[in-house]
Amino acid sequence: MKTYCVGGAVRDELLGRPVKDRDYVVVGATPEEMIRQGYKPVGKDFPVFLHPRTQEEYALARTERKTARGYHGFEFRTAPDVTLEQDLARRDLTINAIARDEDGQLIDPFNGAADLKAGVLRHVSAAFAEDPVRILRVARFAARYGFRIAPETMTLMREMAANGEVDALVAERVWQEVARGLMEAKPSRMFEVLRECGALAGVMPEVDALWQDADAAREAMRVLDAAAGAGATLPARFAALARALDPLAVEALAGRLKVPADCRDLALLAARHANTMLDAAELDPQSVLELFNAVDAWRRPERFAELATAAFAGEPDAGPAQAWLERARAAAAAVNAGEIAKASQTPTAIRGNVDAARLEAIRKATGNQ
Repeated sequence: MKTYCVGGAVRDELLGRPVKDRDYVVVGATPEEMIRQGYKPVGKDFPVFLHPRTQEEYALARTERKTARGYHGFEFRTAPDVTLEQDLARRDLTINAIARDEDGQLIDPFNGAADLKAGVLRHVSAAFAEDPVRILRVARFAARYGFRIAPETMTLMREMAANGEVDALVAERVWQEVARGLMEAKPSRMFEVLRECGALAGVMPEVDALWQDADAAREAMRVLDAAAGAGATLPARFAALARALDPLAVEALAGRLKVPADCRDLALLAARHANTMLDAAELDPQSVLELFNAVDAWRRPERFAELATAAFAGEPDAGPAQAWLERARAAAAAVNAGEIAKASQTPTAIRGNVDAARLEAIRKATGNQ
């Protein structure tokens, strides 16, 4: 029985990046042996165990065989005679098919270390084509590291997209990978790779449609990267992308991918109101009040802040305009709506009186009398 650290931990160590989680492969063991040593089984599809002390994941070495289309169409085999090289051979990219033994020695049968040094994303074997999720993973790694994609790997990805493999992907898995890619250093690269290989039209046709106008697509990607550079949250980054889309397109995209409510709602607000927010300083106070009411800036100030991040991302000299809008919102939010409600006679009067007080506060705060 031998244990090896594998995958992302080894890759990031070689890149000099911090390692968050470590995964291990165990060769020459059975599930019964792992349990006898105190490991806790957690795997559903194949034997994965938690270390009794560190709670890190240890998986028995395995091989896999394609049995049907899509992400779930695999049959796994684990046995004491499965070698480390066989386990590594089933992985997606050479940079993820590197292992380190208990003595610290690298095992690198597919020259992943050389590809890391050269900044290349290259598939390990033809088995790459058996799992369409790998197209999304390659695009995500391109967004993270800025690596180029090996020509033979791009060719394979194009063939997979043309064969309709991405059509078999489940919505939750697509969103999971897209969400991770949005949080990378340069998320635009993910969409560019998916567009280049032909997969974007299958997984996010609304975003793919942006490339009907090359300048519009370029601008949308610039805004998205600006939001990432500002350290925006996932909802704000998705909303920054949604600025370039029609609200109906955002609804269709979010519904199909089963996007979480916080991301969906902020994206819809950005698609509907971002342009108005950009021009807020040119609006009359009544229009500014209507904007705040429309985005529920009173009850959801944190969401409004994220919306502002998405709306102003990538805009040159946006600071004064964003500060102007926040000054107006803060002044209007300071109105004591509870006291006004007590002094009002009817529900209709309450709304009218509160709006009037907030309108006056906006006028005073912005100097727009």
